[in-house]
Amino acid sequence: MINKRFVTSEEVQEDFGVSRTKAYELIKQLNEELEQAGYLVIRGRVSRKYYLERTYGDDEPEGRQ
Repeated sequence: MINKRFVTSEEVQEDFGVSRTKAYELIKQLNEELEQAGYLVIRGRVSRKYYLERTYGDDEPEGRQ
């Protein structure tokens, strides 16, 4: 079952065409922003809702529905 609540590094790699290391850096940056806002985070994963807001304007990327 695919976890629709969180984005993984594999999805970030696919969306941006970046390495695994860069994908984890992006996830870490987004999670730091969420932590500063008082949210709990899971290392290596980021809230799908927040990811989409910060990267695509609250829409699913093409081909990912």
